[in-house]
Amino acid sequence: MKKFSSIYAITFDCYGTLIDWESGILSALRPMLLAHGIAPEDDDLLERYARYESQWESPPYRTYREVLRGVVRSMGDAYGFLPSADEEQILERSLSSWKPFEDTLSALQKLQERHMLAVISNIDDDLFAETMRSMGIVFTHVITSLQMRSYKPSRENFLHAIDRLHVEPSHILHVAQSRYHDIPPAKSCGMNTVWINRRGLKSGSGATLPSEATADLELPDLKSLVPLMG
Repeated sequence: MKKFSSIYAITFDCYGTLIDWESGILSALRPMLLAHGIAPEDDDLLERYARYESQWESPPYRTYREVLRGVVRSMGDAYGFLPSADEEQILERSLSSWKPFEDTLSALQKLQERHMLAVISNIDDDLFAETMRSMGIVFTHVITSLQMRSYKPSRENFLHAIDRLHVEPSHILHVAQSRYHDIPPAKSCGMNTVWINRRGLKSGSGATLPSEATADLELPDLKSLVPLMG
């Protein structure tokens, strides 16, 4: 088991890694779809979300609120209904209520005793602020897609994080659930990487696009990371 005793700073993906976004996505979208007589399987709905989100995050840059509204419109196109203006906002309205995984807060509290903690997230600043308030954790730095006007897997988001932290990338650990969004760009910038396999033995890649990228270490959850940090 690899240990990371030379790490000074830990950067995290947020939604999917710290926050249980798949449960949040399903709880937001399923009532709307049921109201239109549509009841897809969870895996189908999450995989559609992953495809549509990626499409809407392609250039030109749009805010994440716009991306989420676009995802709902794409769902409507796929399932044969026209979302109302109120329905288009269902994901962004629900996002602040998406819950942390049960191990998130205790792990972060332990890790911040000895390390700088930062977030690199495909999110708007105001949406993340609501999430951070609900967690009660203050991160040293928060790098968002809104600040960068680009979405992971862009390397620029990670290079900016390294610059903000003033730490050599070999002394930074990036922790993420999405191999597609996070592991390749973080590794290409010289950062150490941990894949948090939140889906475990579930089939498919859920709400992120599939990827075979290999992190330095795979763990099932955040609490498993704490004893490895020295």
